[in-house]
Amino acid sequence: MEIRKSAEDYLEAMLMMQEAHGYIRSVDVAEHLGVTKPSVSYATKRLRENGYLTMDPTGLITLTEAGMAIASNIYERHKLLTRLLLHIGVSEENARDDACKVEHDISEETFNALKRCVERIDKK
Repeated sequence: MEIRKSAEDYLEAMLMMQEAHGYIRSVDVAEHLGVTKPSVSYATKRLRENGYLTMDPTGLITLTEAGMAIASNIYERHKLLTRLLLHIGVSEENARDDACKVEHDISEETFNALKRCVERIDKK
């Protein structure tokens, strides 16, 4: 399965739910992403079929090692880009929204350069 922006968004949201609540439920993912529960069901089915998550009999979701790697990468990008945008004066809401748009599309080289820049800013 080629990882697309929507799959990355689902995996990232699941990691965020895990960090916030200690567990991942489809209903929380739907609420976080502003999508319907059937949309989450379809996405989780595809992600499960491709080895990115598992579900227990009660419906709790667990990211596999492969799913966690993708989610962690995207979430790191999101947090760093949000911090950078806040540093340059973007409002918190716009910083979060814009970081979500950019996190999927920038190259690894650009991300690493931005990361070094934010680290320099944070040291001041």
